[in-house]
Amino acid sequence: MMETLDVIAVGAHPDDCEIGCGGTLAALAASGLKVGIVDLTDGEPTPGSPSPEARKAEAHAAAEVLGIAKRVILNLPNRRLFDSFEARVALAKQFRIYQPQLVIGLGQKTPMASPDHWQAVQITDAAVFYSRLTKWDQYFDGLPVHSVARQIYYSLMLESGVVGNEPNQFVHDVSEFHQQKMDAIKCYRTQFPAEKTYVFDKVRTIDSMAGIAAGFEYGEVFTSTKPIGSTDLFSTLQI
Repeated sequence: MMETLDVIAVGAHPDDCEIGCGGTLAALAASGLKVGIVDLTDGEPTPGSPSPEARKAEAHAAAEVLGIAKRVILNLPNRRLFDSFEARVALAKQFRIYQPQLVIGLGQKTPMASPDHWQAVQITDAAVFYSRLTKWDQYFDGLPVHSVARQIYYSLMLESGVVGNEPNQFVHDVSEFHQQKMDAIKCYRTQFPAEKTYVFDKVRTIDSMAGIAAGFEYGEVFTSTKPIGSTDLFSTLQI
């Protein structure tokens, strides 16, 4: 029987998902959902890593900290990631294989940081669409079509001071799981050596700002591709 996942988060590189939505992934996994991560590239080369194998080992260690059921690292090229038909199909195959109900993807450009992030936004959007298209079996190895029920975006937000104030944005409470998130990020020792530990402070500060804005200790900001409905206004507003 084919293994399925309830949620798949997509990153351009290993550590994107941990930084942008690691607390939420840990919370979802702790609730009993099967959560996966798909990294479009292995993130190599990077200045501090001795090999792709080292970066992959860090990624799998971080996934274990978060309680991730499955991590897939695709063989698309770091630094040369482009929104192409081949990249779209490669990711859509993962959606067809694991049949997630929720896809969490990168949601914005990161000026003065990797352009791969913006390419990942477009690849993920297209792959969600490609996953449900019929009469295209020749590109998908006969995998069954799959319709993703909901798609939301996370943000790396390392250079942004505005949190949760855009249309269809919401803040998810990750207070209980924030240390778990930070422990997962710290698994990337080659990416965050002693001279770059300021990144931990930036992540903690951004998550604190998001949390305080919504009445939590720590929060992560997401943008929904559709309006978010409510059948219980007091519960939705946490009154």
